[in-house]
Amino acid sequence: MKKIKYIGLGLLMLSMGSCKKYLNQVPDDVITVDKIFASRTNTESFLANVYHSLPNELSQRYNGTDNSGPWTASSDEAKYNWDFNYSNNMNSSTWKKTDADVGFYWNNYYKAIRNATFFMQNIDNANSKEIQASDKKVYKAEARGLRALYYFFLLRTYGPVPLIGDKILDINAPVSDLRLPRATFDQGIDFVVSELDAAYQDVPVTTAEQELGRITKGICKAYKVEALLLKASALYNGNTDFASLKNADGTQLISQTYDVAKWAAVATAAKDFISEFVPGTYDLYTETDADPFMAAYKSCRNVMTTDWNKEWIFARSRSGNYSQYDRTPKHVGAPYTDSGYQGAGALGATQTMVDAYLMANGLPINDPQSGYVATGFSDFKAPFDTKLRSTYNAWVNREPRFYVGITYNNSLWLNQQNGSEIVTNFFYNGNSGRSQSTSDVSPTGYVVRKNVANNGNGRGALLLRLAHIYLDYVEALNESDPSNADIVKYLNLIRKRAGVPQYGSGTGAIAVPSGQAAMKDAIRSERRIELAFENTRYFDTRRWKIAENTDAGNFYGMDMSKSDNGFYNKTLLETRVFRKERDYLFPIPYNEVLKNNNMVQNPGW
Repeated sequence: MKKIKYIGLGLLMLSMGSCKKYLNQVPDDVITVDKIFASRTNTESFLANVYHSLPNELSQRYNGTDNSGPWTASSDEAKYNWDFNYSNNMNSSTWKKTDADVGFYWNNYYKAIRNATFFMQNIDNANSKEIQASDKKVYKAEARGLRALYYFFLLRTYGPVPLIGDKILDINAPVSDLRLPRATFDQGIDFVVSELDAAYQDVPVTTAEQELGRITKGICKAYKVEALLLKASALYNGNTDFASLKNADGTQLISQTYDVAKWAAVATAAKDFISEFVPGTYDLYTETDADPFMAAYKSCRNVMTTDWNKEWIFARSRSGNYSQYDRTPKHVGAPYTDSGYQGAGALGATQTMVDAYLMANGLPINDPQSGYVATGFSDFKAPFDTKLRSTYNAWVNREPRFYVGITYNNSLWLNQQNGSEIVTNFFYNGNSGRSQSTSDVSPTGYVVRKNVANNGNGRGALLLRLAHIYLDYVEALNESDPSNADIVKYLNLIRKRAGVPQYGSGTGAIAVPSGQAAMKDAIRSERRIELAFENTRYFDTRRWKIAENTDAGNFYGMDMSKSDNGFYNKTLLETRVFRKERDYLFPIPYNEVLKNNNMVQNPGW
């Protein structure tokens, strides 16, 4: 009787990872093919474990847990106070190709790819008495879609990677057969797109409520947009800085010629998604209120915390959640419960991100007409508050998304105890200040507020929502068809929901950015704000090839050594280092290069 043996890429023997408990049910520590596909229960358990490799970005405190990444705190948005968080290594450019954190995603996603392929190759022979042919067809398509996603996650992290296709690498094969070279980046994206197209044919448009998080047609088409966007972006579309990245046979792994048609392909795919699924399947999430500003605030806040609302395209269901604690300030004296009164507050927003938010009139703070005041105090009622409260003027009259995203000093906390006030105080001697803890404290004088719920347990870990696709669409149009009216239309849909003035010529409108370059800046600003703290900014600055500017240099926050108004002086926190020649991509794990003479390393590593 044939038994399953699991190996990863190259010569490395790998277990099933998340399937380990399932496979341990038999005495010899493996499970036979016959037993896996003999019953619906075993078959669905195997497929569920392929799903289990999806990243849970609510676990970023411990890099690699559930395939979580260092993305938020390794961007210019945020900083973790805890030295053990791997983002600090990346921000100082002291990370190394031998680090285990570098290899998590390579090893785990190739395991998942192998398991998905194995499932696809065997599901047709599953017990027909327990699993109908129609179910087998859907299950195979789900596995195909998952395999495509895992390749996509590899490509956006490491750049070009080996493509195994439908092969299962045999540990008994000649060594030469296991030493695979990297495919070109374009080949990798084309494979992902073709696999998503194939999966789309056989998966449903929607799933039952108890099955939310399974692959659907919308997920396939949305990630097709994401993959094509990566292919079109500056890091991979005519990037001569990567001219040296070649296989041993001289194959150029990154396109050296810019091709605007790649942007047109993104726009076509995004428009195709919108035409098919909006508004029937997906739509922008909105809430109502007599006060338009309050309605915008509630909409932008709750789109993240209302599980599986109509805007969500894809999420990892029922996930563990460290971020609730990381984004809840210390609040010494408040109850320490699961209700979210007291936490660590160790994920601090940077001053750079705080300053990126617009004013309520829709203008950036550096616009002379914005009304921004950088000093002094006003009595101001934030949309989450119950009364006027003395507030530093730099935080007064900002757009609704600012109050969704940032916990600042002397702000009312989201979750209250039986009607009593819990107010966050970051002064040195405050309830969330450094005198209370050297570990569980904000490093910046701000805490990331977005995506904190009343109770964070067992939530969906959001991966992709409709606003993201809208922003992909307008970016692609601006690069391929800059006069297209849909650019302003879809930007305005996002701005309208966010409660900021729209682009146009009417009363209260903001002038449409003039020219392609100005529109590019506006699109990038909107994307930065709308998708803040959603694990997008890290990848955006890299694919745009601007991280050498955004992720290097001095980063500031408040002066947390003070228990008076000296706190409000912008203070240098750290000077980040970004090495242009290497830090755009993760290195290929060093052991993969050592054992495979066809595996070339990324530039600078």
